[in-house]
Formats: sequence, C-alpha cells, structure tokens
Amino acid sequence: MNPNSLLADLLHGIAGGEVSVEDALRRIEDQLPTAAMAQRTIEGATVDLGRPTRCGFGEVIYGAGKSDELISQIIQTQLAAGQPALVTRIDPITAQKVRLGFPYARHNSIGHTLHVASEELTEITPLSESECAATLHAAVVTAGSTDSPAAEEAVETLSWMGIPIQRFDDIGVAGPQRMLSAVPRLRQASAIVVIAGMEGALPSAIAGHVAVPVFAVPTSVGYGASFGGIAPLLGMLSSCAANVAVVNIDAGFKGGYLAGMVVRQLQQVQQSR
Repeated sequence: MNPNSLLADLLHGIAGGEVSVEDALRRIEDQLPTAAMAQRTIEGATVDLGRPTRCGFGEVIYGAGKSDELISQIIQTQLAAGQPALVTRIDPITAQKVRLGFPYARHNSIGHTLHVASEELTEITPLSESECAATLHAAVVTAGSTDSPAAEEAVETLSWMGIPIQRFDDIGVAGPQRMLSAVPRLRQASAIVVIAGMEGALPSAIAGHVAVPVFAVPTSVGYGASFGGIAPLLGMLSSCAANVAVVNIDAGFKGGYLAGMVVRQLQQVQQSR
C-alpha cells in the first residue's frame, strides 16, 4: 500500500462526503505502518526507531558485550532517523573506535557513556543558582566522590534527554551539615537522583526535606559488609521516606532516566499553558 495514495484517496473521499473522518482514521491505523512501530533490522540487531513516539525518548544502546562495528551500525541507523544516540557501559577501547566514525561524539570515561549526535554537542554545564529558580530541572547528588561513575552516567543520560541539571557532590551523611546547606537549592529541583553506597542513608535524609520524587541509586561502594551494594540497596528499599523510589545497584542511567521523564512531563504541561 502506497501511503501517499491512501492518504490522497481518503482526503478526496472526505472532501466529497463519501468517507467520514472516523472511517478515514480507522483505515489509516489499519493500513499504514505508524511511527510508533517503526524499526530497522541490521545484522545483529533490530533497532527500535519507534520508541520516541511511544515512550518520549529513543532507544539507548547497552554497550557491554557489543562490538564497535555493531554499536556504530546502530548509531548510524538512529542518526539517519534523526535520533541522537546514547551508549551506556561502553569500555574505553570500544568507545575510542566508535568515535572515529562520528564527528560529533562525547565519551565520558568515568560514566562509561558515549553520546553521539548529528550536530556539535554542547558542554554539560550545571545551572547557576538564579537559573535553578527559573528552570525546571533535575538534581544529581552523590554521597561521596567514589559514587562518581553512577553520577556521571545519570548526568549524561539527562543531557541526552535534554534535561537541565544541577549537581551536588560529596554531601553524604558523614558530614550532615553539607547536606543541610544544600537543601534550599535541592527544593528547587523537580526530581532528584541521589547516589550513595555504604549504608545508603542519604536518599532518606534528603527525601525528608523535599516535596519531589527522589530516585535512589545504590552503589557498590563500601567495605565487606556492604556486599557490593546489597546493603545500601536494602536500606534504600526499606526507607521510611514516602517519596523514595529505588533502582538497581550502580544504575545511574535508570535513575537519571526516571528523573528526566518527570521533568519532561512538567515541561510539557508548562508549554501547553
């Protein structure tokens, strides 16, 4: 079925009173492939190009275990469809090989991400205090400096989603005054990603001061009894704070993505007014 022919026939039918609008919509849904279902099969992968239509954002490439050739082919497919690409958990050697094929790419060696676009990428710059008060944004918080890999993954994810951010680094509960001094600015965020290892107490402490969702990311940072992130994971899942939701261990991408979806919904409401 030629889409243009079908649409032309339906438009002529509507204009001539022979086809109702409702019938035209039904026939379009039945007979034309929709953007929501678009996909392209390449060797080794089926690229979901309909995800922005269905879910608001494109498909993210999980880089671990994939060859640089396959990752490059997926990125090329996404760029050809007008979709920027984000690769997570990509090792430095693979990232370096992939970057050679794309003029506009940013590799974050700490967050193990690669962001590729069809135009030059701007540097990720946290909002200033005055900008925070006037801009819908997400905040990314770390309990300690060793939580940086998950934080960088969250920040790169939010950047790929086009979501403004503010950052708060190394404000864990071992120095509670640091967190308390950040509370006024944290209250300006529309969603907060809190990344912590050890006993994982920081998300609960922050959540008790704010009226927005707090997405807790447990990290594998800690001594033996933290069991590679199990201890902070269980602590966060057991949080008494009602506005804490927990993602997987070291899952900075998932925390950032969820926060970004919250901010995007608010942006759309703001734009519709």
